[in-house]
Amino acid sequence: MKTIACVVQPGFAPFEFGLACEAFGLDRSDDGIPNFDFRVVAPDPGAVPANLGFSINVEHDLAFADEADLVVITPIPREQWTSVDTRVAGVVRRAVERGAWVLTVCSGSFVVAAAGVLNGRRATTHWRYADTMAEMYPEIEVDPNVLYVQDGRIITSAGTAAGLDACLHLLRIELGAEMTNTIARRMVVPPQRDGGQAQFIKKPLPESTSLSLAPVTEWILENLTLDLSVDQLAARAHMSPRTFARRFKADYGTTPAAWLARQRIIHAQRLLEQTELGLDAVAFESGFGSAAVLRQNFTRMLGLSPTAYRARFTCSGEATAAA
Repeated sequence: MKTIACVVQPGFAPFEFGLACEAFGLDRSDDGIPNFDFRVVAPDPGAVPANLGFSINVEHDLAFADEADLVVITPIPREQWTSVDTRVAGVVRRAVERGAWVLTVCSGSFVVAAAGVLNGRRATTHWRYADTMAEMYPEIEVDPNVLYVQDGRIITSAGTAAGLDACLHLLRIELGAEMTNTIARRMVVPPQRDGGQAQFIKKPLPESTSLSLAPVTEWILENLTLDLSVDQLAARAHMSPRTFARRFKADYGTTPAAWLARQRIIHAQRLLEQTELGLDAVAFESGFGSAAVLRQNFTRMLGLSPTAYRARFTCSGEATAAA
């Protein structure tokens, strides 16, 4: 992925637009991160008004988007959902046809839906708009409970900050875990955020959040080789297993087992990128026990085998094997 077109239209949301600029447009070559040819494009170049009373001057039309490796669709106002610009919809269709990446932030998913490329696929959008999207496009499997969805080379994301989660997900696919972790550290955000939109839908707060689970999670990260159970972790937190599981879900948006599995995968990614350890050793160091278990979990979560991942994301940064 070398060229990126970020599409803005009248009424665009500045924050979501800024996420795409932050993720793909900054020069991070001093950290060893390759630069992208990132350009902001619009159906009608010139002054494009945002939804907050100011405009940006866009120099490029949509021609560049027809050549880009990634097309980012920023949110559009509600009144445009039923009258999506056919020029932008055409860009999306052609991008999918030629195998380029397409990534949407928040209500940008309505543009991709209008292009017809989500029919028969799974997708998401902001939880407030999920029912509307499902009603407008019954051919799409709309999942309101996740931060983002990747279906093929189309990535749709939920509201606002979830767009950054989706961008980091794509960067992880293209650049590998270590470079993406470097980018996330510079942004001062976690490289992978567990949980889904259900965390952010209005609901009563848990009875108590005064006791931090941070000491337990830090201990877990230092002891991934151990066979860790919820009962053991609850004992370290001085809680019953049921209370610990409930508190963990409230604080981290996922179960202890799912969080632990994700941390083990992240550690395995680093070892595959930075060391020459065999798969059995990587499996042991990341807590999976055997290469077979590592391979099963790695493929399920990332969509490629550990061997293919290592070939693609070694520290040289050269992609020597396809996923």
